[in-house]
Amino acid sequence: MTLDSSIWALAPQHILSLPISASDIDDFGHVNNVVYLSWMARAAWDHSKALGFDFAAYQQRDCGFVVTRHEIDYRAASFVGDTVHIATWVTQNDQRLRLRRRFQMASQSQQLILASGMSDFAAMKISTGRACRMPADYAAGYPVIAGAEEVFAPPR
Repeated sequence: MTLDSSIWALAPQHILSLPISASDIDDFGHVNNVVYLSWMARAAWDHSKALGFDFAAYQQRDCGFVVTRHEIDYRAASFVGDTVHIATWVTQNDQRLRLRRRFQMASQSQQLILASGMSDFAAMKISTGRACRMPADYAAGYPVIAGAEEVFAPPR
């Protein structure tokens, strides 16, 4: 069985697929909420690597991204033996300091969105741990999907 691509809010920039294992399950018998955060972090790193920005690239530029904020909205439970597909989009990049990613996590077996998430990041100079201006190749290399933030942002 494959995941129906119409499940996504818009075509993903990147998808990481992971099996749900027994270690992901809590006392309630479903995936623990903290695991979703881990999936978001893993998908963000996997996407960064696919864009050519692994940790060695960050070290070479003495600049990486650190999280300043996370949000997760849970919609359905997920269970051991399923596969989760974590889609991510870069929805904001001010090309100076801040970057935002949106996420959707979908169940292979249930064919539905389990959760949606958001992470805000700030550029940080690795050698000092202080905020810094992102290098020009980060500004261009983390492309924003036009209109994506509006798709995910709650109506005001």
